Amino acid sequence: MISVVIPLYNKEKQIAYTLQSVFNQTFQDFEIVIVDDGSTDGSVAEVEKFADRRIRLIHQQNAGVSAARNRGIEEAKGELVAFLDADDEWKPEYLAMQHSLYLKYPDCSIYACNYEFRNPEGVVTSTTIRKLTFTSKDGLLSNYFEVASCSYPPLWTSAVMVKKQVIQDVGGFPVGIKSGEDLLTWARLAVRGPIAYSKSVQAVYRQGYSNPRPPEEKDFVGEQLEILFKEVPATPGLKHYVAFWYKMRMCRCLAHRMWERAVKAFVKSLRYNPLQGKIYMSIVKYTLIGLK
Repeated sequence: MISVVIPLYNKEKQIAYTLQSVFNQTFQDFEIVIVDDGSTDGSVAEVEKFADRRIRLIHQQNAGVSAARNRGIEEAKGELVAFLDADDEWKPEYLAMQHSLYLKYPDCSIYACNYEFRNPEGVVTSTTIRKLTFTSKDGLLSNYFEVASCSYPPLWTSAVMVKKQVIQDVGGFPVGIKSGEDLLTWARLAVRGPIAYSKSVQAVYRQGYSNPRPPEEKDFVGEQLEILFKEVPATPGLKHYVAFWYKMRMCRCLAHRMWERAVKAFVKSLRYNPLQGKIYMSIVKYTLIGLK
């Protein structure tokens, strides 16, 4: 059985659509653990319209998406945990594909697939995943950090399934931060071994339902990535991935006119990867955006 964990906070208009995409799966051996993170709208009422015993609805005071996911992991009865955000969706073969990866690559702890973006008008945009080391439809993603540094994130939460014990061993999702908590979790898992990955597009990132947040003052994710690099410095691509994180933070800071934070992120990015020509182009681009 696969435990589907859905953190829920004020997604009244989206959760029914998301849940229906789970019930439409060709693979039906699952439970759904929905953690209501203190919703103040009609989200819970929408969930209660589904009369299916496989749904378990758990309530907690608002503590953030990481706390909600961690609670879902704790409550999960299955060995495998698949994550789905309350405003995203799966295509009908998603769980079947993930389960086939699990059977084909039993020694892996993470199972993932490609995904696509869909905006509120229904326009679909594909991802770009570069530097995969295999040419078949699926394989082992053994160079996660190299791929993640030059592509869309190869691991996206609503397109990832993990072994419950393994994600608990790394402490689950870090609580108390509002952005990047998933990237840090995947990084901590990726250093433990290869990832089973399918090129098949089976998950949909529904855009336009969450507002982008400005960078937090304390860069917890960056600090933890640096600690991870010190612990396993020989991990291929990890050093450049740390530089990539700081580059992304710099761009976000510039877009929000947070000049001092942008400079600090810029310096740290160069420290981990001095030979970055594109970073200078990013500085100009986002500075101009910030000045508008």
